[in-house]
Amino acid sequence: MKNDRLKIGVNLGGWLSQYKVFNHRHFQTFITKDDISRIADWGFDHVRLPVDYPVLEDDANPGVYLESGFAYLDHCLTWCQETGLRLIFDIHNAPGYSFTKTLEADKGEANTLFTNPSLQQRFINLWDSLSRRYAGQFEDALVFELLNEVVLSDGAPWNRLAQQTIDHIRGIDPRRVIIVGGNNYNAVNELSNIQLTPDPNLLYTFHFYEPLVVTHQKAPWIVEMDQYDQTTDYPGEASGLAEFIQTRHPDQTSRYEVSFNRRLDRQLLVELLEPAIWFKQHSDIPLYCGEFGVIDRAPMPTRINWTRDVIDILNEYEIGYAYWSYKQMDFGLVDENGAAVNEELVRVASGRG
Repeated sequence: MKNDRLKIGVNLGGWLSQYKVFNHRHFQTFITKDDISRIADWGFDHVRLPVDYPVLEDDANPGVYLESGFAYLDHCLTWCQETGLRLIFDIHNAPGYSFTKTLEADKGEANTLFTNPSLQQRFINLWDSLSRRYAGQFEDALVFELLNEVVLSDGAPWNRLAQQTIDHIRGIDPRRVIIVGGNNYNAVNELSNIQLTPDPNLLYTFHFYEPLVVTHQKAPWIVEMDQYDQTTDYPGEASGLAEFIQTRHPDQTSRYEVSFNRRLDRQLLVELLEPAIWFKQHSDIPLYCGEFGVIDRAPMPTRINWTRDVIDILNEYEIGYAYWSYKQMDFGLVDENGAAVNEELVRVASGRG
């Protein structure tokens, strides 16, 4: 598969990653073939499937892989084949690393992947198992994404591990498209720090949730947004944000100052996406936005307007994308019962609005 074939996608968060409960009833019912068929009918051309490693490997027996877990991947791949969708396998939570731990000040030290050689080898071995299982198959349908949202003070250790993993996969599966993201939660401004290699089957990715005062307004897992507790319209302004952050959370000023005392609109999004636009224009390498969306605590017009503007900009610069997320997960297109939360939002996210 060419690395520019992923155009309009949606994430399957909450199924095999960030699940509320780890049990097979959940895995068998949260996403089914009917969901995949509906996603295809809506006009999406691919899905991104986040997978947490415990689905595939038990910590009590490292290196002993769980056929029951791999079966879920196989089922999803079969459903995608039957409906004409492409599929990304994304390791969302790896041995020794979880992006969610970086969101909690007292748990960040639990991420030891980048300082522990044995865990790094275990990470490579996991990709070895995936590569051997699908080597030479589904080359136009299946994509590998190495690891979700790395957060380090310096991205160099991730660049090294990513390249080692790519080299290992290439020895088994030379033509598989592999997705690699940058540091700081796949931040758009980290694209320039990714180690680029002359491999025509690599695809570089970023995530986009800016400005946070729009996309994560009232998010309980972000202390300052929970305390600010204001509805922020898009387009619109973040009333009182500058004073609140500078008084209550001055250490977070750099994170929010782009939204201080200015109109939050399409022009701002263009400015914030400039690193991706520059990368696309100057590298002549396909680029992919693997996650973007607005929290369900925002007014529906804000969710629709922001999503429409982001997709319009990504399309203008021929950057493929996957909306976060299909079901629930605070950003979902459908609720826990599978009912669409808003038909216009679905049309916009699937490129029809």
